[in-house]
Amino acid sequence: MRDYSPPVSDYRFLLREVLQFDAAMAEIGQDVDSELAVAVLQEAGKLCAHTLHPLNRSGDAEGCRLIGGEIHTPSGFPRAYKEFVDGGWAGLSADPEHGGQGLPFILQLWLDEMMSATNLSFGLFPGLTRGATEAIASHASEDLKSIYLPPLVSGEWTGAMALTESGAGTDLALLKSKAVPTGDDTYNVTGQKIFISSGDHDFGGNIVHLVLARMPDAPPGVKGISLFLVPKFLADETGAFTLRNSMSVGSLEEKMGIHAQPTCVMNYDEATGWLVGEPHRGLAAMFTMMNAERLMVGIQGLGIAGAAYQQAAAYAAERLQGRSADGARNPVPILEHADVRRMLLNVRTFVEAGRALAGWTALQLDRARRHPDVGERAKADNLVALLTPVVKAGFSDMGFESAVQAQQVFGGHGYVREWGMEQFVRDARIAQIYEGTNGVQAMDLVSRKLGMSEGVVAESFFAIVEVDLAAAAEVEPAIRVAAATTEALGILREATSALRGADSSALGAAAVDYLRLFLLVSLGWMWTRMAAAAAVDMSLYGDKVALANFYAARVLPQARGLAAAVSAGPDTLTALAADSF
Repeated sequence: MRDYSPPVSDYRFLLREVLQFDAAMAEIGQDVDSELAVAVLQEAGKLCAHTLHPLNRSGDAEGCRLIGGEIHTPSGFPRAYKEFVDGGWAGLSADPEHGGQGLPFILQLWLDEMMSATNLSFGLFPGLTRGATEAIASHASEDLKSIYLPPLVSGEWTGAMALTESGAGTDLALLKSKAVPTGDDTYNVTGQKIFISSGDHDFGGNIVHLVLARMPDAPPGVKGISLFLVPKFLADETGAFTLRNSMSVGSLEEKMGIHAQPTCVMNYDEATGWLVGEPHRGLAAMFTMMNAERLMVGIQGLGIAGAAYQQAAAYAAERLQGRSADGARNPVPILEHADVRRMLLNVRTFVEAGRALAGWTALQLDRARRHPDVGERAKADNLVALLTPVVKAGFSDMGFESAVQAQQVFGGHGYVREWGMEQFVRDARIAQIYEGTNGVQAMDLVSRKLGMSEGVVAESFFAIVEVDLAAAAEVEPAIRVAAATTEALGILREATSALRGADSSALGAAAVDYLRLFLLVSLGWMWTRMAAAAAVDMSLYGDKVALANFYAARVLPQARGLAAAVSAGPDTLTALAADSF
């Protein structure tokens, strides 16, 4: 496998020419400019390329082991985590009040992309810690915040989410874990959780689990779920966290991919825990974690797609096979063959537009957190909520599809372990499943997010896109993609109108196709912005226009087929009787 090349030049183009990063930071009072942002990303890229990438294949081959009740991660992982923490990367975007650097979230999201590209298993450790940190910061008591946030933000401690049970996956109303008050401010938490990523490891330091459980007086269903902070180690009489809590790893999950990530069955046997947030309001606190994690999961698909593209493009340029199209040369690099180019362009046009859309979404999150006007904060927060299922499901779907296409470029060599492509496929698959399956994300989009503020949020997003398309239609390099995206936006708007007021069966039948349609239009919007920005220097950015035109001609036409599927209704899905399956 070839070395990883961090996409810093693309980040620079997006920050300076497409996303107007400096103006965005000035508007929210952030003393960060594009020069500093690029410098941070360059250093992040070095860490990912030189430290994380070399451990990816060896970590996959070695995997994690459970020995004497303790997890042992693959060789090199504890050292790499220490380097990550010592470099200050754990608190990159965290609140300075708790020891973080407070840098813009766009840098965090693009760091996540590079970590996912180079070592997805490793990236889950800091990613889950960040989710736990955000939930504690938003919902925990001041005492819990003062104790747990500084070491979590610094990376000295790590975090894990303990939500899923064997009988309660997506339907959390069925969970059975219990939390019994002890008479002081603690609870005894008892139950078993499965699929707990980063549930235990050998990096040292505490591991803070956020556990969903029910109190004895809890009402039934999701309205009776509370969230508890349950650390691996408790404080002793000196205040040092040396006392082992009554929680243990029951087993390690045997998984298709992310072998270097310890996905645990966790047992809690009257483990000491503290309530986070209000009683029976655990889902509100949990979704603070989940929404942050869902953006990260979408970026995992993007990162793997980008890494797989790099490998496939390099291979295609070197691998000699077959005759040239005119028959005059034999053999030629397979990059000359139309089908290989089609696959590579499919992947690249997703990766570069996805990177731009992720950046735009991250800037909205920064606006939601820091804009001085409360109304602007609310608008930005709503846009992030609207786009979260699109990024999570859309990026992870296309990330997996991209990994498969990149593998296909290698032919038989892609199917064997030597080239590393089959690991990309195996690792990418989980992103479509965890943090809410992609079918659930699609239902969230059509049944909840489209209806926010009676449809005003979705319409405001469409209006933003429309303004950009109209402006780009006057810029020569962007004319073709702007026209194609404008047509696709019209199709999306018609599909959106048709779903308003639809019943649950119609929404369920349309959801997945609608989300893909929404994603294709959003990526077309980004390609339009990039093609227009390329006009500043066609000698430098001419490739962007070629890629935008490919997307306009070969990808956006899928919008018509998706719209037809959305409008088809549920009848063909329900016609076959259940006992005929």
